[in-house]
Amino acid sequence: MPLRIFNSLSRGVEPFAPIDPGHVRMYVCGMTVYDLCHLGHARSMLAFDVVQRWLRASGFRVTYVRNVTDIEDKIIARAVKNGETIKQLTDRMIDALHQDADALGIERPTHEPRATEYVPQMLDIVRRLENKGLAYRSPNGDVNYAVRKFPGYGKLSGKSLDDLRAGERVAVDDGKQDPLDFVLWKSAKAGEPAEAQWDSAYGSGRPGWHIECSAMSCEMLGESFDIHGGGADLQFPHHENEIAQSEGATGQPLARFWMHNGFVRVDNEKMSKSLGNFFTIREVLEKYDAETVRFFVLRAHYRSALNYSGVHLDDARAALKRLYTALATVTAEVPAAIDWSLPFAARFKAAMDEDFGTPEAVAVLFDLAGEVNRTRDASAAGLLQALGGVLGLLQQDPQAYLQAGGAGEGLDEAAIAQQIADRAAAKAAKNFAEADRIRQSLLAQGIVLKDGPAGTTWERS
Repeated sequence: MPLRIFNSLSRGVEPFAPIDPGHVRMYVCGMTVYDLCHLGHARSMLAFDVVQRWLRASGFRVTYVRNVTDIEDKIIARAVKNGETIKQLTDRMIDALHQDADALGIERPTHEPRATEYVPQMLDIVRRLENKGLAYRSPNGDVNYAVRKFPGYGKLSGKSLDDLRAGERVAVDDGKQDPLDFVLWKSAKAGEPAEAQWDSAYGSGRPGWHIECSAMSCEMLGESFDIHGGGADLQFPHHENEIAQSEGATGQPLARFWMHNGFVRVDNEKMSKSLGNFFTIREVLEKYDAETVRFFVLRAHYRSALNYSGVHLDDARAALKRLYTALATVTAEVPAAIDWSLPFAARFKAAMDEDFGTPEAVAVLFDLAGEVNRTRDASAAGLLQALGGVLGLLQQDPQAYLQAGGAGEGLDEAAIAQQIADRAAAKAAKNFAEADRIRQSLLAQGIVLKDGPAGTTWERS
């Protein structure tokens, strides 16, 4: 069966084939870098990391573009508040973004354009839209998009213009001809930093947020490409406005497939900075190892809501340990290439080919781990590790993973090894009461002993 992807544009699952045979071009809206990334950002980055990993595993060449928004109202306000330049702030936040993404095993995109590097391309799109009557200059110096003049507006979100109009309010001095219109070019305001201003035919100013992605995606991937992705919160108005801008300027479909990942929720509310209920990636990684966080996210389908709680992360940690425990029982023979005709591999592939079904794919990993536990088969263990690797999981040394973090962190490995040796000596002397006391003492400190043919191993609970 071919790969099938849920297309937000058609609201259904469709067979996927790239425009250029063998080459997938994908654009994903990245972060606005005025603060540290939170778990909601991690969810989006991880979702599309898995998408590009599976596309490559399926034999496609992938050009993956994930932009950085480095000029925007919040960025300007934060830089002014901090008493630093915009570039100092954005460079620092981009470095932090990379550190957090690297920690979670998120592969770098092929290209990571910054909005400030593509202002001429943005102005070119504004000019083309104005020439076509889709953009107009306002008395306040802004240039706005005339939404009602683009016939396809609302096709991505499914929102009608009348429904949108009913909920809008217009500021008296915003210069818009219609409340649905949105800004393409913002005129410079008094007191704004000089680095937030560019010269243009429309006067000094800066681009609107939506125009940035239209310019970067078309410049790097062409006027039409295969996949456009981002969080569900971007479907409207951001992605709707991108379609209006790009297709209004070029007359070509912007992207054939639109993909949107679900929200992260805390107490049934979307995690966001505006609500103040967010946890930064760094805060989460202070409590849980990075692979547990990655596993927690991937156990849910990318389009579903993800409920954040310590209980759910604890459960993810315990589940991931079960997979590593299976791998710790045998030296894995990892194949040079996965044979997708093998039963477990075929099931894994079928799951991933159905709209990147990671929950079903993870279930295959657990079934395969059960096979390893029953048979101690090195090739089965190798396949488990290889399939896990497709998702960015199970690539650590199993024993090292089981012994890292968790409970019992106050005991170092030398102290644990000494107590294991003392227990072995007690057993050899038939002092089983002492041997059991040592086991129970370690268990109380979060250290679980496991006796096997090769001796005693341990892991942290």
